[in-house]
Amino acid sequence: MDPILASIIEQVKVDITTPTQEQDNARQLEEVSRSFISDTITVPTKEMFAYAVRASLGDDVYSDPSTIALEAHIAKLTGKEAALFVSSGTMGNQLAIRSHLQQPPHSIVCDVRAHINKYEGGGAAIHSGALQINLSPKNGHHLTLNDIEPHVVFGTDVHSAPTRIICLENTLNGTIMPQADINEIADFAHKNGILMHLDGARIWHVAAETLTPVDELCAPFDSASLCFSKGLGAVVGTCLVGPKAFIQKARWFRKVFGGGMRQTGVLVGSVAYALTHNFALLPKVHALAKRLQAGLEELQVGILSPAETCMVFYDPSTIGVEYWEVIDRAAALPKPITLSGSRLVVHIQTSPEAVEDFLSVIKTLKQEKIQAGFVPSKEQDVDSDGMRNVYVRSTRPSTPTPRT
Repeated sequence: MDPILASIIEQVKVDITTPTQEQDNARQLEEVSRSFISDTITVPTKEMFAYAVRASLGDDVYSDPSTIALEAHIAKLTGKEAALFVSSGTMGNQLAIRSHLQQPPHSIVCDVRAHINKYEGGGAAIHSGALQINLSPKNGHHLTLNDIEPHVVFGTDVHSAPTRIICLENTLNGTIMPQADINEIADFAHKNGILMHLDGARIWHVAAETLTPVDELCAPFDSASLCFSKGLGAVVGTCLVGPKAFIQKARWFRKVFGGGMRQTGVLVGSVAYALTHNFALLPKVHALAKRLQAGLEELQVGILSPAETCMVFYDPSTIGVEYWEVIDRAAALPKPITLSGSRLVVHIQTSPEAVEDFLSVIKTLKQEKIQAGFVPSKEQDVDSDGMRNVYVRSTRPSTPTPRT
């Protein structure tokens, strides 16, 4: 071999594993089991990997049998004509909006708390030139037709951007949107030529908790995005579903967005494993989240949003404690617990021990505050529109600059 080529080959080589990788992975699983940050942090199991590597080896931009099989299954499961496997929930939502919309001006309606509004980088404006009409539910829980109808834009007034899509999210912050309200909104939308899109990243939780088939949950919508890493614990991926012509257009835009993937078999293999084995675990997840809420209530901790599915939002100020105090104390445990603020997310790999240890931390902090003279209360902050301030990220108070 040419020595120069041999040198380049050596430069290209890389080993991304550590000498203790197997032990590191076991430690990572332990850390995940004691983290309440998100359900996206779940790790693939050896059983999931073993199944995933059996999948086909095609190039999905052209054709991959296992990916085609998964898309066909998800289309049937949701009662839609076709499905498209994409890399993330954000891509699924943004492809849906871009594929539905044609020539601006146009607007979309969504909940002010929605992922599409708060956590997708302004994608509807960037990719689709769409104005977002973001609404707060008057009931503090979910949007109703009474919230939406007054803000929908009709007609040809050149000063406005006509509403083309109503986007709903179910679950939203772990709460379930009643199907009756969804149906009422959809009836109004379709009578007025407005499309309906579902951000169903965690729709699996709705199906498991309400015992409602997925196709029934998706029926009112023209399109839906269903995530496999949130809740179900797959490595990565989302399916966008809808009519055949819509999915064909979305496939085109997926390529434009840089989202065409090659050997996706191993990815959809992990999805198939998650659907088959992990969906059935969700009732236990919900029960553990409800245990977490009950434990907090027993300690007189404020509940900003209850455990309808996998999330609890809590407020420790009712016992005189700040979030950063909880975070620091939990991180200092012999077996640390990872937290970020008011949101507590329970997932398929959360250990019951972690829940009890977290509650013990809260109990200890409460006792310390009482000993210091604090009197617990039940008052909680409420936004000016009547909604509770639910999603609070922890901030540590700044240290005052000494006067000179």
